[in-house]
Amino acid sequence: MILVTTPTGDIGTRVLKGLLEGGEPIRVVLRDPSNLDSDVRGQIDVVQGSHADATVIGPALDGIDAVFWLPPGPPTAESSEAAYVDFSRAFRDALRTSSVSHVVGVSALGRGWGMPAGHATASIAMDDMIGATGVAYRALACASLMDNVARQAEPIREAGLFFQPSPGHLKLPHVAKADVAARAVDLLRDRSWTGVEDVPLLGPEELTFDEMAAIVTDVVGREVRFREIAMADFADMMRGMGATEGMVKGYVEMLTAKNEGMDLAFVPPDRRDTPTTFREWCHRELVAALSGGDARS
Repeated sequence: MILVTTPTGDIGTRVLKGLLEGGEPIRVVLRDPSNLDSDVRGQIDVVQGSHADATVIGPALDGIDAVFWLPPGPPTAESSEAAYVDFSRAFRDALRTSSVSHVVGVSALGRGWGMPAGHATASIAMDDMIGATGVAYRALACASLMDNVARQAEPIREAGLFFQPSPGHLKLPHVAKADVAARAVDLLRDRSWTGVEDVPLLGPEELTFDEMAAIVTDVVGREVRFREIAMADFADMMRGMGATEGMVKGYVEMLTAKNEGMDLAFVPPDRRDTPTTFREWCHRELVAALSGGDARS
């Protein structure tokens, strides 16, 4: 049996669907089971509660062979370390006496980066903590997510603009959440792998934000422009959305590291590409987001 955490999130929903399509027996852990579709609830075992809670995650691992691990990383957490490392401590402890042999986690690029990188640094520390338990572990080390553009559907729709505290000419790798979920499903279904390893998920190309704006313009049929904002303005925006000072610091450090080349520094020579291009992602998901639909599939 496979345990899926954060099963109603953007990635977790896709992982759960992919595993169910393959006929895998599934257990999920989440705070509110009513957030699951009723037809899905009838196909899986549901444990109610937080997967950070030792009294929840310990029993949830009973009879489990593999785990999809994803802390929710809420902006209300005290800090990046609290959101990823501290959140995962009960899971780490429970793994040591469980039947679990394989874990797949969602993480970030940046291993070996010599400067603070906020959420990326904390995610990698989480990976190391889980990997040290002796389970076979794959950390899906993600580049920036294409799907972050869809979070700005309103300004794209209303003003023809999207924003980022990064230069418009900066080339970065970008990966689609659908591809992250697909890789997780593949690893969870075929557990012939061993050991601990990072799996870089980079997308098939590096693009600047100006190039991304041109692609969005072409796909949606009207002009959409990119506008760089100051990092201080981005920090204020996150505070306005309820982020704690510790989480604001984590966002700022991570995006600063990306602006300084962190993600490009870890594109391996044997780059393990995910297939979805940004143009394909725009057709499949951004168009639906702009029309108010749910593009997850």
